[in-house]
Amino acid sequence: MADPPLGLYVVCDGMGGGNAGEVASALAVDAIQAHLAEAARQANLPLIGPYDATVSASANRLASAIRAANKVVHRESWNRSEYAGMGTTVVAALLYEDVLAIAHVGDSRLYLLRNGALQALTTDHSWVAEQILKGLLTEGEADRSPRRNVVTKALGVESSVDVELTETPVKSGDMLLLCSDGLTRAVRPNDILHILSGSEDLTTMVDRLIVMANEAGGDDNTTVVLVALRDEFQEGLWKRLKKRVAA
Repeated sequence: MADPPLGLYVVCDGMGGGNAGEVASALAVDAIQAHLAEAARQANLPLIGPYDATVSASANRLASAIRAANKVVHRESWNRSEYAGMGTTVVAALLYEDVLAIAHVGDSRLYLLRNGALQALTTDHSWVAEQILKGLLTEGEADRSPRRNVVTKALGVESSVDVELTETPVKSGDMLLLCSDGLTRAVRPNDILHILSGSEDLTTMVDRLIVMANEAGGDDNTTVVLVALRDEFQEGLWKRLKKRVAA
């Protein structure tokens, strides 16, 4: 999901039997967007959950939107037996001024492409990622592990959720990639970088990444959102700066 006027970009990857995973991801995306749209109209809209003084008000608002989505998905899973236990991963980015706020739960990822280098801005909440951090598994062993699909956090599974929240400065020329694990399990970072470094338009790049995931035998749905920060982004920053100076 992309909502440029809000500066909001979201990828959710649902889990659950039948169509419950699709329901969970759709509910989460809608709830996140609705919360941030309401906050844009109503500046004093109460935050859901604690305020993190180490990050901006915008980042805290994004975390609040993720918690709002958690409540919606969790409530629906309890109200309808066919959706019992459903959940979804989420990675969400909120662009404001020259900063990107990032909130994520699960193993969907956000990458930053800058000056020809691809950098992961999120760390998976998964069993294999935890084992790698502890030095108990190598990357190759993690790829082959029968537990590589096990996430340690998900949206909607419990009544509350621990949202990982970070911020990073961005600039014109940067590209953001938000994706589900259907892409990252099937396509290596160097191959992703090769596609993103090409001259194609964003839609073509997204299509090529999805085709690569499918051709690599990807056995999961693949969702990809690409965002290019171009000259108009820098112009928007300059206009806002001039307004501040004038004020």
